[in-house]
Amino acid sequence: MIKLIIFTSFTGHFANNNHQLQQLAGTWIIIMLAAAILCFAVSEITQNYSQVDKLWSLMPIIYSLVTLVAFPTPRILLMTLLITAWGLRLSYNFGRKAGYSIIPWKGEEDYRWKILRENPALKGRIRFGLFNLFFISFYQHFLILLFSTPLLIAAKYNSSNINLLDLFAAFLLLIFLTVETIADNQLFRFHRMKKQGLKDGLYKESLEKGFMSEGLWRYSRHPNFASEQSIWLSFYLFSIAASGVWLNWTVIGAVLLIFLFAGSTYMTESISSSKYPAYIIYQKNTAKFFPKFFRK
Repeated sequence: MIKLIIFTSFTGHFANNNHQLQQLAGTWIIIMLAAAILCFAVSEITQNYSQVDKLWSLMPIIYSLVTLVAFPTPRILLMTLLITAWGLRLSYNFGRKAGYSIIPWKGEEDYRWKILRENPALKGRIRFGLFNLFFISFYQHFLILLFSTPLLIAAKYNSSNINLLDLFAAFLLLIFLTVETIADNQLFRFHRMKKQGLKDGLYKESLEKGFMSEGLWRYSRHPNFASEQSIWLSFYLFSIAASGVWLNWTVIGAVLLIFLFAGSTYMTESISSSKYPAYIIYQKNTAKFFPKFFRK
C-alpha cells in the first residue's frame, strides 16, 4: 500500500506530460524500492548495516544513465558526466577505507551504526530492525532519489539547450568536487599515519591531538561534508536552467540532505569531543562547515 501511494504521488506530478516521462519517473521508483528492499534484507541477514552506504555513490549514476537513455539531450549528458565523476570518486574513497569487499555484503561497517545499536531507544532486534527498514534502507534511498530529481526537470524541458546557468552549475560542482577530493585525501592520509602509530610528519599537530585539524581542516571542521552538500545544491541549479523557475520542488532533495548532514555531524562531533579533550577547543575556534574569514 505504501509503495503504491509513493508511486502514484511521484509519477502523478508528470501526469500532464508525455507518457515517456511518466514511465521514466515510474522506473526511478521501481529502482529505488528494489534497492531499499535489497539493502534491508541483506543488512538484517548479515547484521552489517552499511549496505546503503555501498550504493550511495552508485544510485545517482543509475538514475542519470536511465534518464540519459530515455532523453539523450546535451543537458542530461552533462549532468550524467558530472554525476558519474562524483560517484566514481566517492566510490573510490569508500573502497579504499575497506567499505567494499569481494563478497558484496561484507566490508567495513560505519562505526556510527554500532553506536546507534547500543542506544537505549533503538536497542533490540525488533526496534533496530524497524529503524533499519524505515530510516537506513527506505528513507536514505528515497533521499538519494530526491536529490537526483533535477534530472527529471531536465527531461521534462528536454527541448532546452545548455545555457550559461548550466555552465555555471557545472563549474561550481567541479570546484566543490575538487575541494571534497582534497579534504578526503588529507583525512585518509592522516588516518593512515595515525593507524601506523606515527607521532611526527606531515600532520604532526593533528597526530598529537588525535583528530584532523590541519590542511583544509584548519579552516573547517568538515570541509568534505560542506563540499558534498554544496555539490547537490549546485546540481539543483540545472533544474533552474532547464525550467526557468528559481524555486521548484526538486530543491527538497538538497534541503533534506542538509538536514541529514546536520544530524550526522552532530553525532560525529559528540563522539569526537568525548574521545579527545582538545576537540572542544577546536569546535570553538573553527567553523563547522564554511570558514569564517572575518572571525575575531
